[in-house]
Amino acid sequence: MVHRVSFRVGSEESLEFWQARVGGVVGNGALIFRDPEGLTLELVVDDSGDPPLTANAPDIPEEHRIRGFAGVRAYAAHPERSEGLLRALGFEPGWEVRGDSRSGFYRYDPPPAEHGLQAAGTVHHVAWSAPPEEHEAWRARVIEGGGQPTPVIDRFYFKSIYFREPSGVLFEIATIGPGFTADEPFETLGESLSLPPNYEQYRAQVEQVLTPLPNPRAERSA
Repeated sequence: MVHRVSFRVGSEESLEFWQARVGGVVGNGALIFRDPEGLTLELVVDDSGDPPLTANAPDIPEEHRIRGFAGVRAYAAHPERSEGLLRALGFEPGWEVRGDSRSGFYRYDPPPAEHGLQAAGTVHHVAWSAPPEEHEAWRARVIEGGGQPTPVIDRFYFKSIYFREPSGVLFEIATIGPGFTADEPFETLGESLSLPPNYEQYRAQVEQVLTPLPNPRAERSA
């Protein structure tokens, strides 16, 4: 199971800023803390050389903003079993994989004695992205590496294949697009509940169990 998710920040000073905001322990160029459901999160000082991928937030100084996803750490008793598939997917020993402009790591740690349980505070799967025109080629690489991918699944906003790497973690390769503007304009994106066409018939049931979220655009204009 994946037990830690890591994100990048720009400096040691950023770690101190985030420690004051979320708590946790700083050491060895990282801040480790837990989210409200118990999942371990990590902020690491970014030495990747990748261009920052940040989001604007009025209460976060620009120099301390999260600079993007760094990677995940998973428990595995026999990580060597995963080597063949990871190499087939383009990972370099370590394990790190690089796209055209960004990279991410996938690391292993010895597992605890307790068995993992899928629940709140756990990670369901790790997703990677690929251009739509390369999707079938990636599926073929998974098969060549010994994996057993699903058929291509149409999610309307994107298409996906799923497979487990030999250490047991569920992977997804999803297409980049067509994206969430497939059925609503960018200017009002996220202001109402949009569902893929094959889920529209369940709208009444879905709306009953979702927690309404505030509209940040409305809050900013108030």
